[in-house]
Amino acid sequence: MRTIRRAGADDVETVARLFRAVRRTCLPYLPDLHTADEDLGFFRDHVFAECEVWVAQGEAIDGFIAFRAGWVDHLYVQPDCQREGLGNALLAIAMKNNAPLRLWVFQRNAAAIRFYLARGFREVERTEGSRNEEREPDMLMEWTGSAAAK
Repeated sequence: MRTIRRAGADDVETVARLFRAVRRTCLPYLPDLHTADEDLGFFRDHVFAECEVWVAQGEAIDGFIAFRAGWVDHLYVQPDCQREGLGNALLAIAMKNNAPLRLWVFQRNAAAIRFYLARGFREVERTEGSRNEEREPDMLMEWTGSAAAK
């Protein structure tokens, strides 16, 4: 049984490791631009400082979402735990009090795009990637609150 809970400062290292592991497994086309220590610093000094972070936890933390007013900055779920409702449960927390809600997704991440479309997000803009550090084409998506979270 998993619980969804607000992350605390003691979860930073686990969340940063999960972020790195999921990106390597699910987004292998992205360049590895940072070390594990740099990821940890980013999550500690920026993500946990600027966002509300929630985790899905069973025996371990299997997924997390980081969001702030109007934006989802990160939503990652362990590959072997995907399609079990964790991403949906985490996203629902952000959607509860944050409409409209925007996020960026890489255009090659077809599974994530399908996930967001199924939850009422729509495409707003596509870019060639010049505004993200990976230089990977991406897409801005938005949920206006008119479609309920599934």
